[in-house]
Amino acid sequence: MSCCLQPDSQLDPGPVYVRENGQLYMVNQASGGVKKGALKPRPFRLFSKGFSVELCMNRDDDSARRERTDHFIFTYTKEGNLRYSSKSLFSLVLGYISDNVDHIDSLIGFPEQIAEKLFSAAEARQKFAEPVTGLGALQKFTEAYGSLVLCSLCLRNRYLVISEKLEEIKCFRDLTCLDLSCCKLGDEHELLDHLTKETLSSVTRLLLKDNCLSDAGLRRMTAPVRVVKRGLENLSLLDLSSNPQITDVGIGYLLSFKKLNCLDISGTGLKDIKAVVHRIQTQIGLVQSKVPLKEFDHSNCKTEGWEEQTVLQWEHAVMEAIKPQKKLKSRREAQLFYGKRQRVEESVQCTLVETDTKAAGNLQFYKEKVQSNHFLLSKREASASQELEKKKKRSLDKEEEERTAKAKHVCLTMDDWDLLNSY
Repeated sequence: MSCCLQPDSQLDPGPVYVRENGQLYMVNQASGGVKKGALKPRPFRLFSKGFSVELCMNRDDDSARRERTDHFIFTYTKEGNLRYSSKSLFSLVLGYISDNVDHIDSLIGFPEQIAEKLFSAAEARQKFAEPVTGLGALQKFTEAYGSLVLCSLCLRNRYLVISEKLEEIKCFRDLTCLDLSCCKLGDEHELLDHLTKETLSSVTRLLLKDNCLSDAGLRRMTAPVRVVKRGLENLSLLDLSSNPQITDVGIGYLLSFKKLNCLDISGTGLKDIKAVVHRIQTQIGLVQSKVPLKEFDHSNCKTEGWEEQTVLQWEHAVMEAIKPQKKLKSRREAQLFYGKRQRVEESVQCTLVETDTKAAGNLQFYKEKVQSNHFLLSKREASASQELEKKKKRSLDKEEEERTAKAKHVCLTMDDWDLLNSY
């Protein structure tokens, strides 16, 4: 309820009454005298003459109105009439929880099917993009579901995304593939230090192409594996190409990865290539490939998981932030007046050291699929057993032939039997 008071310009004190000899008289203010006779008093006015009342009904804010209409689904019939139906209780509860996802204590033990729908609803409301509560909400899902939230992350040439969303990237767990190619991270970057944590011990494919790494960075990255057998011990594919500061000493640190199946060190600063190739082949069992391997063409690494759309939103937000502003019309006209050509701004591409790779050659290694000694022994044993069986069959056949031959010789006539019976 709202009211509007509009008082008169001159204040009206109301009538003035005087009692004399038991009678009530009203003083006439205009003439200044007393009007005799009993006068009827005017009715008492609670509000002034300019008072007005306006009832404000059904004027809620837009958020409350949206919440009320959000409970219904509006459709049109064939005749063009508007039809609405109420949403299910599950969808209403799901929407309410997703709106307040930052207040969830834990999701450990919660069913995965329901959690995926809850994650999608929160992602549609951009709850993970909020600066204060987004990180905490994302951590609740990663702690409970690990690789289901994100199993593969591709940040190739996305160094701005890494700098803006470093804390969100560090909260991911149980990743199996991580592509950080062409990000220029360097040896002292916080993300490279995070690679040695136990939360990323499940990484099997790591691509660090063109990241300004040196021997010191490789020593830090391999220290947990060399000392306590932890960290990146499950690594099967490693790409360190186009890092010219990696020398023969840094390659020695990589020999602690006993499960490596593919290795790319093209474009590094190796001095004695033959010795490095021989060392890798003898200690890890990797053979140098004569042709480029398809495992290093960066086509197999993609962002996969529930968080895929959120990562795309991060990339889109960063690209919009660095998008060049439109040039003013006056500046363009001035350039045309002075005969200058308009500069075409190209997007930043990943620059690789092609000269070094051509000079050093293709240094990609793979593990040959050779039959193991155990397989060869089992094969020899199988062949030997087959020969023994054949020999047994031959011996049995010979024994049967000898028995038949003896039976033929032992056959006697009736006269012979009579002679033997006489004795």
